[in-house]
Amino acid sequence: MAKQEQEVRIGFYVCHCGTNIAAMVDCPEVAQFVGTLPGVVLSKDYKYMCSDPGQELIQQDIREHRLNRVVVASCSPLLHEPTFRSATEKGGLNQFYFHMVNIREHDSWVHTDRAEATSKAKALAQAAVHRVAHHKPLETKRVSINPTTLVVGAGIAGIHAAMTIANSGKKVILVEREPTIGGHMAKFDKTFPTLDCAACILTPKMSDVGSHENIQVLSYSEVTKVDGFVGNYTVTVKRKPRYIDEEACIGCQDCIPACVFKQPKFADEFNEGLGKRRPVYIPFPQATPQIVAIDPNTCLNFKKGEDGGRVVSDKCKKTCVEACGDKNAIDFTQVERIEEYEVGSVIVATGFQTFDARRAPAYGYGRFPNVYTSLEIERLVNASGPTGGHVVMRDGKSEPRSVGIIHCVGSRDKKTNVWCSRVCCMYSMKLAHLLKEHTGAEIYNFYIDVRTPGKGYEEFYNKLLDEGVHFIRGRVGEVTDWAMTPDEEGKLVIRVEDTLAGYVRRIPVDMVVLATGLEPQQDAQDVRRMFNMSCGSEGFFLERHPKLAPVNTFNDGIYIAGACQGPKDIPDTVAQAGAAAAEVLALIDKGFVEQEPNTAFILEDECSGCKSCIPLCPYTAILFDEGKGRAYINEALCKGCGTCVGSCPSGSIVQNLFDDEEIFSEIEGVLAYE
Repeated sequence: MAKQEQEVRIGFYVCHCGTNIAAMVDCPEVAQFVGTLPGVVLSKDYKYMCSDPGQELIQQDIREHRLNRVVVASCSPLLHEPTFRSATEKGGLNQFYFHMVNIREHDSWVHTDRAEATSKAKALAQAAVHRVAHHKPLETKRVSINPTTLVVGAGIAGIHAAMTIANSGKKVILVEREPTIGGHMAKFDKTFPTLDCAACILTPKMSDVGSHENIQVLSYSEVTKVDGFVGNYTVTVKRKPRYIDEEACIGCQDCIPACVFKQPKFADEFNEGLGKRRPVYIPFPQATPQIVAIDPNTCLNFKKGEDGGRVVSDKCKKTCVEACGDKNAIDFTQVERIEEYEVGSVIVATGFQTFDARRAPAYGYGRFPNVYTSLEIERLVNASGPTGGHVVMRDGKSEPRSVGIIHCVGSRDKKTNVWCSRVCCMYSMKLAHLLKEHTGAEIYNFYIDVRTPGKGYEEFYNKLLDEGVHFIRGRVGEVTDWAMTPDEEGKLVIRVEDTLAGYVRRIPVDMVVLATGLEPQQDAQDVRRMFNMSCGSEGFFLERHPKLAPVNTFNDGIYIAGACQGPKDIPDTVAQAGAAAAEVLALIDKGFVEQEPNTAFILEDECSGCKSCIPLCPYTAILFDEGKGRAYINEALCKGCGTCVGSCPSGSIVQNLFDDEEIFSEIEGVLAYE
């Protein structure tokens, strides 16, 4: 071991972690072995080092034995390294004279032989003792926090998070890419299990957001770039043109019926294509903001000429402009705008997309007109929907007399998505109730398992049984229009193996509803890269810890909420949004964030100016000084990933806590164990 400037006095502690470690590792034997190593003044084993008595033991020993280094062999540093660093600091030492060894996940949990596990624990402990002798006193840095928060996505998660933060007196910028806020919930008729009106719950919150003095709503906008670091982010937002002056528009909507298209002609996206709209439109009556938009793809004023430029069609009389009158709110000269905003923290609440039922061709969506998705049925039964709440089938028949609802379409299926979408069972039963209420039809639910884990959910299931809804257990094989008997003529036939009855059944129905699952948004990968987040194997955004940090990400100051993190219902979404808002408020109220000092720095005299490190940095923390011809690192942006350190051809980049002396000593310690 290299000679130190002062005598190294190391205190070593090995934790039993109950039986998590002690069941496979002989902890007293490890402590006895480490006690014989050079520089180790004391070596102890204790049942729970992370407990208050365990931390007090470290503090007391530092004072009594004049320890100047501390090593703890226990569980994951992700969970408890801050705990032991704090104990070290309270004992009077710089917290970075502490080092932690993971002998739970890296040892006891992956071994079946007690002797081998104990031997490995000794080797890891010896490596830590060699390493910690070379630790240097470091200091954390404080970065001030901009109190303004960006919330990306204005569904129920984004709305709730924005309102929570704004009600505490903090400024919020709420960005939504659609012309109105509200997200998927705005399309629902009723919510399970209480069957209360979705609009009655949501639209007051939408109105409050739109009029709140602390919230700036940027609808019809998208975040395109994020620079900076926790507390000081610069966000670039693309504002798409509505061709309406938002300040001049008073929401009278006189321009909509005045359009030369006197009858709605174009597919209405909000109504899932079941209805039509004009080129000038508002998505739904309670939309927020109450400002119309003009669709350039369908408006005659945006007809393209032979050279690709825009010309005014002879058929466009600009009657919408005439109807607007003196307000002069319609502005066909608007172009896309790029705006920048300074914020301190970000909540990503970009939601989900529903599974494309065409990817399950056996169910006939897109081939048979009377096969619907669940979201289409939501719009059909909604009073503000395309049919005013009347369930009218696509083939011209008035109402269905029998309906089959197929669960788990795009969920729990190795061919599409293996995960459970959590909400499908409950919303299928809700739709069964609403369809029966609207039409009096016979309703059949085809399910794999009925999952009703929420508060009041099982009671709702029993309510459906009492209403006479049929539940058939079995995965549907196919939906066909091929009739084998007279009662199947003109019907859709659902072929399914009834696993409770034990035979294959053919059930003729007038309408089929596909309970489509929840998926990550199509651009989720682009969003995660923009905010330097991670995704799980399914594509949903990954939280820092599934239990202890479910709304935090690995990028400080960036939080996630709602179904972008994974499928969830409205109550869980609102709860998570509130948790994300609480994290933001805690950050703002603290006023600063402490940054780890394990950042990299460049030895200027040794840098060759080759710039090979610059494109490799995932956090864009490395810059180049043209005057000096040398690279330098912005420590506020650096996250200590070490990519640049390993890639520097001249070896001029060094990282705190991971310098060559420390790493080579640790390797030496492992290899020296026999």
